[in-house]
Amino acid sequence: MRILAHICCAPCFTYPHERLIEEGHDVTGFFYNPNIHPYSEYKKRMESLEKYVELKGARIIYKNDYDIESYLRGALESGDRCEFCYNMRLKETAAAAKSLGFEAFTTTLLISPYQKHEVLASAGKKIADEYGIGFYYEDFRDGYRKSREMARALDLYMQKYCGCIFSEKERYMKKSK
Repeated sequence: MRILAHICCAPCFTYPHERLIEEGHDVTGFFYNPNIHPYSEYKKRMESLEKYVELKGARIIYKNDYDIESYLRGALESGDRCEFCYNMRLKETAAAAKSLGFEAFTTTLLISPYQKHEVLASAGKKIADEYGIGFYYEDFRDGYRKSREMARALDLYMQKYCGCIFSEKERYMKKSK
């Protein structure tokens, strides 16, 4: 199956990329993350992914639409910033997958034990129906530790938060308590 995989960061792509290929899928990555703040963090994650591409020969489509204003406006107006963020990024991935002739799309966010997994899976399925393309669901969380080991072995940049300013604030607020 030809799958377009939304990528939040290189470390989270390592394990799903390897696993999907082992399962016989033709995988192309899709980097679209207007939620990442500050811009310097966005650049670090993109550069880390570019390093992974050089080392592993992965195919990646970069949608360099750093529209932080739309993300922030939508996240603040929504009742659930994470759900808004998932929808924003997965809709863009589904639209690209559909227009480029992929059979399905997925996301590396499915590897994180820190994401709202059920909300993410539900969003993917709903968006798949909306765009008329398959959503490839696999619970990659069992490979989370392995993904970190793979990233360390490849000397990839490993961030400490999901990327949004709200998550970064929460990270620092926890430390100060």
